[in-house]
Amino acid sequence: MSVSETIKAIDASITSLTSNPGALLEPERQQLLAAAKRLQNAVESPVDTIVSITLGTHRGAAVRVAMDMVLFTALLGAEEGGITAKGLGEKTDGDPLLITRLMRFLIPLGFAKELDVDLYVPTPKTGFFATGSPLQASITHLATHSQILVKLADYFRETGYKNPTDTFSGPFQYAFNTKVHYWEWLKTDPVQQAAFNAHMALTRMDRGQHWYEFFPVEERFGNNSPDTPLLIDIGGGLGHDLAEFHSRFPNLPGKLILQDLPAAIEDIKDLSSSIERMKYDFFTPQPVKGARVYYMRTVLHDWPDKQSLEILKNIREAMTKDSVLLLNENFLPEKYVPLFNAEVDLSMMAMFAAEERTEKQWKVLLEEAGLEVVKVWYPSERLDASATLFEAVRKD
Repeated sequence: MSVSETIKAIDASITSLTSNPGALLEPERQQLLAAAKRLQNAVESPVDTIVSITLGTHRGAAVRVAMDMVLFTALLGAEEGGITAKGLGEKTDGDPLLITRLMRFLIPLGFAKELDVDLYVPTPKTGFFATGSPLQASITHLATHSQILVKLADYFRETGYKNPTDTFSGPFQYAFNTKVHYWEWLKTDPVQQAAFNAHMALTRMDRGQHWYEFFPVEERFGNNSPDTPLLIDIGGGLGHDLAEFHSRFPNLPGKLILQDLPAAIEDIKDLSSSIERMKYDFFTPQPVKGARVYYMRTVLHDWPDKQSLEILKNIREAMTKDSVLLLNENFLPEKYVPLFNAEVDLSMMAMFAAEERTEKQWKVLLEEAGLEVVKVWYPSERLDASATLFEAVRKD
């Protein structure tokens, strides 16, 4: 097949996919993305690769500025015939020349379409970052990551290229010139705190199967005593996981308890009264003793081994022989790590001097905390962002 024929075939495939996007299942979508990346890698020149890496931050910066000046929202209000930079300026109080320059980024990124010279209309992607979209919060939160990552090379140069393990003196503290931990810093900035909470709620929505879809919940916990707390969601944020669990299993006996720091608990807007809210710091003794299930989802990847062991030992001390710990976490394969997972690992290092762990590392960590791994449960369809469920019991 010639290059021109290959291009025509790709264009035909794109037309077919975009004509019926709802027919594409998530595993298929991720496979297509992976294939597209392989194609890009195959045809990229060294210069293309360098440009892509070094200029990647430009795109994020342009989107952030456009978002802050409500340019996406203004675009959504465009007439069918389009809107000019001057018209967008009137809606945003922005300089038309600045808007023109920002549009040069938004158009090739798919956030706007250019009908003619200085004439723009929205696309299906425009609403991603319009006012009220939860993706706005993600951009606000992830901008913090960018501020750390741009100083990562300087940090390692000064620390002799040693893997960071001190969560109180890592890349975050270096970049922000502070002695406080990220979580303490977050509490001082209500905008960032709200953005973090919203971002975490969003990321929990797109990670493949829920843990209770590949774990036999009713078989294992259907006989729970009504007097025994059924499930404690430790560090559960705004309670989305627990709310979905309750919706799926409304008749299971025993209390459902959501635990998190005051800033998260106080930010909850809508949560069933069937779920008890409890302000709790997991570095202190666990106040709920003998629950049937202690559950954590992507909590420990925020912490290096030292702090993770403290958290796990506090849970262990509250467990009885009938209790189980369900740890819902990502794990890295031993080889062929997907780029997404490597990027998350780098983010954990930058923010917390923590890491994404392999399955073997998770098992070793749990054993060191005095817990015995009974079984590792896997989703039937693994995606890059899929989590795995580690089931552990107290080891005496």
